[in-house]
Amino acid sequence: MSFRIKHSSVVLLFALAACSRTEQAPAPAPAVVNDAGVLRIPANSPLRQRLKVRAVEQRALPHALVAPALIEADPSHTVNVLAPVTGRVIELRVKLGDRVTRGQVLALIASGDHAQAVADQRKAADATALAKQALDRAEAVQQAGGSAQKDLEAARSGYVQAQAEAARTQARLAAMGAAGERDTRGVAVRSPADGSITALSAAVGAFANDANAPLMTITDLGHVWVTANVAENEAAQVAPGESAEVVLPAWPGRRFEGVVQSVSDVLDADSRRVKARIVVANADGALKANMFATATFRVPQPKALLVPQSALLMNNDSVTVFVEVSPWAFVRRTLELGQDEGDAARVLKGLAPGDRVVVAGGVLIND
Repeated sequence: MSFRIKHSSVVLLFALAACSRTEQAPAPAPAVVNDAGVLRIPANSPLRQRLKVRAVEQRALPHALVAPALIEADPSHTVNVLAPVTGRVIELRVKLGDRVTRGQVLALIASGDHAQAVADQRKAADATALAKQALDRAEAVQQAGGSAQKDLEAARSGYVQAQAEAARTQARLAAMGAAGERDTRGVAVRSPADGSITALSAAVGAFANDANAPLMTITDLGHVWVTANVAENEAAQVAPGESAEVVLPAWPGRRFEGVVQSVSDVLDADSRRVKARIVVANADGALKANMFATATFRVPQPKALLVPQSALLMNNDSVTVFVEVSPWAFVRRTLELGQDEGDAARVLKGLAPGDRVVVAGGVLIND
């Protein structure tokens, strides 16, 4: 009986000793030490392997201003073709949408004025030839001594007057655009420029009686306008000479580069927006008038301080970062941010150039 008691006492003593050793075992080192607001990462902390620290940088990054836009024909490459004379259209050699070249015959107009001009020119040419013959005879006779000086002078005057009349009739035909034309049925209407027929109001048999009414419109779509509608509060940021990028739903994945040619001084009364016109090259004709587009202006901005998005942490209603104040020591700092720039954000307040912030693993310190 006494042996059992002694044995139990020994077992109890060993158990108490083991418990004492367990309670006295050192606690594991903390991963983060809060030293009066400064969060220090001890040398043996596993966080040292997971944190990444980088200095914030300051860059001259242009601001992207986006506006809806519409493709328009460039007025400086658009020509209204007017009838050079009044009369009836007897031939129409083009149709809507055709591509034409400078000097190409577009239509033929039969005109009474043209017929009269052709007749006058023929009579003037014949009178000139007759006057030249009379002058030649007068000079020959005068040289032979059988003609008075006044007859020679009269022949010379007649020839000069005939030449003047011939020049007048030729100029009249030139004004009609018919000088040197072999087809005397009418006046040939020729294309004044390369381009496409974008409007057509003439038809065979129709009368062209209004000299100010265009028969057709030719537009060279090798260069087009992209007219962007810029919001009233952003209009001051867009200026002529700035570069712009244009994308269209019709051409997904393709981007067109252009330059701002002009910015309107007047707001549209309905949309309250300002029209900014961008000149874009369109050599392959991909851009069609009235296509919808989106224009992005690269607005110059002063140098901005950028912080990576991965460094930003939400703290209640504010955005914060951990800033390194000494090796492996960090403090939380609240930021005031501007516009996002891809994987970075503009910093308005809270950081200075050269500040080093935690860009990866900051949430571990936060916890």
